[in-house]
Amino acid sequence: MPIPTTNATQELPAVNEILASVGQAPVSTLDQTNPDVAIAYDTLLQVSREVQAEGWSFNKEYNYKTTTNSNKEYVIPSDMLQVDLSTSPNANVVRRNGKLYDKYKDENQYEITSAASGTIYLDVTWLFDWVDLPVPIQDYIVSRAAVIVSSRIVGDGGQYQMLQQKEAYTRAMALEYETQQGDYTFFGHPKGQNYYNSYQPYHALYR
Repeated sequence: MPIPTTNATQELPAVNEILASVGQAPVSTLDQTNPDVAIAYDTLLQVSREVQAEGWSFNKEYNYKTTTNSNKEYVIPSDMLQVDLSTSPNANVVRRNGKLYDKYKDENQYEITSAASGTIYLDVTWLFDWVDLPVPIQDYIVSRAAVIVSSRIVGDGGQYQMLQQKEAYTRAMALEYETQQGDYTFFGHPKGQNYYNSYQPYHALYR
């Protein structure tokens, strides 16, 4: 059973929206003894983690500077969903036993030899609290969670299909937000940077 976070008051409206979507009455607190509330809240946290694990412009960070411990090992924090070394052609790290593990090395696989003076640079996908998520992402998470909750506690095929349509719409809105926020181009650009400025006719007209 999930433990309510410090942002439980902000998550309460999201839980109530999920409950309303499946025809349940709203609640004033996240009372974990209420089975419907517990299922809705647990599903909200589960879906939030799944969606954030996809990696979006708001929670992906490149060349994140950090340090290893005294043994040149890096213990991965709980709020890192995905992590990799930014630049290290002689290493191939994965998560193992809560630490970075180099599959290329024959021994001392947990030791990050590329860490000069203990400093390493990582590409990270972060897990954010609910209050730090962009609104389009929150909307998508709530819609997706409502679909799952409907299948778990209602089992109505018509309701499930209707909620799926809303999920598809909010997914599209989330992707629209991502394309605007990420400044993506057909030509591509270095990770975490944008050197390409598209042609903007009004600049020419202004001259």
